[in-house]
Amino acid sequence: MKNSKKFTNAIVRVPASNMIEGITTSLEGQPDHDLALLQHQSYVEALKRCGLDVAILDPLEDYPDSVFVEDVAICTSKCAVITNPGADSRNAETAFIEPALSAAFSNIEHIKEPGTLDGGDIMMVGDHFFIGLSARTNRAGAEELIRILSTYGYSVSIIEIEGLLHLKTGIAYLEDNIMLMHENLADHPEFASYTKIIVPPEEEYAANAIRVNDFVLFPSGYPVTAEKLRRTGLKLIELPMSEFRKLDGGLSCLSLRW
Repeated sequence: MKNSKKFTNAIVRVPASNMIEGITTSLEGQPDHDLALLQHQSYVEALKRCGLDVAILDPLEDYPDSVFVEDVAICTSKCAVITNPGADSRNAETAFIEPALSAAFSNIEHIKEPGTLDGGDIMMVGDHFFIGLSARTNRAGAEELIRILSTYGYSVSIIEIEGLLHLKTGIAYLEDNIMLMHENLADHPEFASYTKIIVPPEEEYAANAIRVNDFVLFPSGYPVTAEKLRRTGLKLIELPMSEFRKLDGGLSCLSLRW
């Protein structure tokens, strides 16, 4: 299946040893750091298999959630945006991502107070962006991002979400007009024109997948959704994500891709 978006680069950050202190609503127990390192390594190898040049940043031992680099920045073909995360404990992480982005982007923008914004609430669909309003992303942050993106010629829609940590907790754009999503987003008018693959309630975690060039990176252990994706002609790389799920994190959370 042809992919209209070609990625060449990614940034990841090694999980900190204190990741057990990360923010979470999960009831699945504390993550195992050693196992998380192995799962993260598999993730990096998958990105490389997809053809990406992967920059691996050192762990930030003072920031247990810092492995989830997606939340602190947004990467487009024309600019990078440093966010202002909605969780106070994560605000300072932005200073550590900017040097890595400065090496790749000549245009770097910033979300500023009173706006808050997490990258997990931003879904890119070609030259259009969906912004989810959540507990981490407020309207001021969304409006600031709209102002920034519009100056680069991008269009934007705002999606009010309920019951999800981030917009991309419940939906993923897999290119070729395909949306993988939770059932409660299926009737949203903004998604009416897309081919929808609905994740069954018992596999809701599987809604966070990422299309990277010729492959879809997909969490292992969700056979019903995996089969639905394969029927469309998509090629999957299934990856263990148990330790990151314990911190409410998914596949998209672990990298910045452009």
